[in-house]
Amino acid sequence: MKNCIICNEDGKYKCPTCLIYYCSVTCCKKHRENKCDVVKKEEPMLQPVPQSSEIRYPTVDTVPLEKLKLLQRDKTLKQILENPHLRDLLQTIDKAENADVEMQKAMLEPLFVEFADACLNVVEPKSDDET
Repeated sequence: MKNCIICNEDGKYKCPTCLIYYCSVTCCKKHRENKCDVVKKEEPMLQPVPQSSEIRYPTVDTVPLEKLKLLQRDKTLKQILENPHLRDLLQTIDKAENADVEMQKAMLEPLFVEFADACLNVVEPKSDDET
């Protein structure tokens, strides 16, 4: 629970500028009478990416190169990739100007979902607790 910076009651709202909590319009107005400083939100930690990698813009969701290399050896994934329709889908997504839209369309295809699941099973295997 966060407390209001003005009256110390339950702070339900957050100032978009300095990120402090306040509880009401009245407290917000009092807070804004004093200039507040912009607080830079902490960026999530990015995983270091080796220089030789082709990943130009790593994020917290970036899969480490070691795990990506595991995809090369997965037999299930190789079997799924033998399907020419799946390979066409992947090429369409790769060449698309708006890959997000193409990806959404592809996710409606059971074959693509099977491929995506197989990839996830390799890079993020389910633990015994999740099965």
